[in-house]
Amino acid sequence: MKKIFLSLLLFSIHLISNAQTWQDTLSLIEKMAERYKPAGPGCQLAISRNGQVIFSRAWGMADLEHNIPLSNNSIIEAGSVSKQFTAAAILLLEQQGKLSVNDDVRKYVPELPDYGTPILLRQMMQHTSGLKDWGSVMDIAGWPRSTKTYSNDDALFVISHQKTLNHIPGAEYIYSNSNYNLFAIIVERVSGMSLAEFTRIHIFEPAGMKHTEWRNNFKKIVPNRAIAYEKTDDTYLTNMPNEYVYGNGGLLTTAEDLLLWNNYYLSGKFGSPSLLPKQLTTYPFNNGRMNPYGAGLSIYSVRGWKIIAHNGATASYRANLEHFPELGLSIAWLSNSSEFDGGPNISIDVRNLLVKNRVVSDKKSDPTPFTISNEKLAVYSGWYKEVRNGGSLRLFVEDGKLANSRGGTLIPVAENAFMINDNRIEITPGKPTKLSVITAQDTTAFVAADSPNLDEKTMKEYLGDYWSEEAEAKFSVRVKEGKLILFQAPTTEYLLTPTYRDGFLAPPGIVYFERDKKARVNTLKFSVSRARNVEFKKITQ
Repeated sequence: MKKIFLSLLLFSIHLISNAQTWQDTLSLIEKMAERYKPAGPGCQLAISRNGQVIFSRAWGMADLEHNIPLSNNSIIEAGSVSKQFTAAAILLLEQQGKLSVNDDVRKYVPELPDYGTPILLRQMMQHTSGLKDWGSVMDIAGWPRSTKTYSNDDALFVISHQKTLNHIPGAEYIYSNSNYNLFAIIVERVSGMSLAEFTRIHIFEPAGMKHTEWRNNFKKIVPNRAIAYEKTDDTYLTNMPNEYVYGNGGLLTTAEDLLLWNNYYLSGKFGSPSLLPKQLTTYPFNNGRMNPYGAGLSIYSVRGWKIIAHNGATASYRANLEHFPELGLSIAWLSNSSEFDGGPNISIDVRNLLVKNRVVSDKKSDPTPFTISNEKLAVYSGWYKEVRNGGSLRLFVEDGKLANSRGGTLIPVAENAFMINDNRIEITPGKPTKLSVITAQDTTAFVAADSPNLDEKTMKEYLGDYWSEEAEAKFSVRVKEGKLILFQAPTTEYLLTPTYRDGFLAPPGIVYFERDKKARVNTLKFSVSRARNVEFKKITQ
């Protein structure tokens, strides 16, 4: 009790220095929580300071059908906050001498194709492996997660059928649940125990997390579990993760248990010696730029303070867990509602309330003026194809300036270089003209492409059925009311909006076609944010 009082006192002093008392803070938190109505789904919020819980509260309902209020002991799914526990299991196995994070994944999962380069476990841990997200592939196939009761074996089946990677391992950060589903499989193959059992013994029980387990069997009865809800118009509907797949998500827990975990590993108690340094280790990309993602943990800066955090979303469960080491401050938030996805969740509002903004805004100097003639700008105008995923970019002259289809005006800084926000664009004339978008972490390559021409003759070239061995799915390209349509049985239709020649936008992502040596269309490729270039071969004209 003395420790809690001292922690509150010190935190109150911190708040007072910002002209805010603890009582003021509590009132403001209650005001923020008013979005959760007593008769609707709600959330848990717990806050600790130097390892001591100084606030814990629940609002709203856990079960609308049975009129059960949400409490601090209600069990809520934590989405991708779960990943840090899966990563911790891998690190513990390494400490036990049973694997190395520098091992090639095929040492433990030989079912994966040989892509010609090793995929290291640490690259999987930090989402730089290049493995396509299996759920995104199934979304393209017309069977997104929640439409089937997927298991980790199903995930492995999909992953092992991918002919290509999203990118060279280590080259980019692309968030992929596949990495962590494979980790769950690896834990079982290496330790002889399921991930659920291994983490219960080595993490949950030592950390005192008495209300935490995995949703590795969604049919299991879990006492005090809160039901997840989405809201359509004025009606709440249940939206539960009815799947067996876990490791990427699937942690059933409470906000207070998440604080116990934060205190356990951040105080150096996890592993012997402590695995904390390895949990927070980040590795650079192949280009030398840093990737701010560690062992299922994002490490970056917020309001001028270092933060260790991760958020999560599965079905309509939402979660966020973060820690400010310099302040000794942890905030855990779990919700059984996706109703407020359009704006900041309450944990972000509370963070902004508790954490003083010490960022000093530096006025950025404008680029040195450089003049390029309209004739030269016109030469740069036209369509460009993104090399790695078939995406599109159009440059065009507007009011004497070079604008682009993704929004914004390009400010010239040299004869062939432009700035847009903090990004640099370089254009290299040639056959074809090349364009590079250079950001703080990455360089994206484009090549000039012909403009689209969707006349009747051209549209006929695309018509036919396309089959994917990667997604085990079929698309048909049809003409409907004079427009090109991508059809997927039984009723799904996507309007194909042309970009460059053979390139299109469809509501889920990017569609582009490839041709054989005789210029006949023979392949359709589908790209979304987490799965690039899923291949569909033309099987009928």
